[in-house]
Amino acid sequence: MVNSNAVILLSGGLDSATTLAIALERGFVMHALSFRYGQRHEIEAWAAERIAKANRIQTHVFQTIDLRVFGGSALTADIEVPKDETVAAPGIPVTYVPARNTIFLAFALANAESIGARDIFIGVNAVDYSGYPDCRPAFLEAFKNLANLATKAGVEGRPFTIHAPLIEMTKADIIREGLRLGVDYSLTHSCYDPAASGLACGRCDSCRLRRKGFEEVGVDDPIAYAP
Repeated sequence: MVNSNAVILLSGGLDSATTLAIALERGFVMHALSFRYGQRHEIEAWAAERIAKANRIQTHVFQTIDLRVFGGSALTADIEVPKDETVAAPGIPVTYVPARNTIFLAFALANAESIGARDIFIGVNAVDYSGYPDCRPAFLEAFKNLANLATKAGVEGRPFTIHAPLIEMTKADIIREGLRLGVDYSLTHSCYDPAASGLACGRCDSCRLRRKGFEEVGVDDPIAYAP
């Protein structure tokens, strides 16, 4: 690689930890970017820090922005997180945070351009996911086009690439790949509404997708869940 620097959006969850492992295997020098954005599950920021320390990370930047000023989501407003839903409700779920991935990728783009990186990794998935519009391939393609129109690097012929290696994988496939790469999933956090103790609820959509993935792989989920 001519320029092996890359920026990854590291949330602290299972998907971003697996994406990091994939990027490292591909030979990239990784620069992690994590957010405290007023999320209900801010414990995920601590998970991101643990994951970064356990891996070969060149730099790890924490950015604080407060999306609670806009609300509109069960993760950033006083809206109940749905639990134990056996059938997904129609439409986009209430845990969708308005424009979150657009905002995060914009920061990642600024980070990448400032350090001379041309590659950005994000752990979005369009198979086993919650139906968020900013997790779709069409969104990522549109953002890549924006990045190459709106930056000095892009207009000077040094285009950016948005990598989403998990985009077509099931949760079970993601876990299998992570286990192959030696990802320590005990360091990760996926729950949208953790207990006061920090334990995952086991009942929100994110927990249910995670648990289903581990069950399909046939291995135990190494994190603890609230009783």
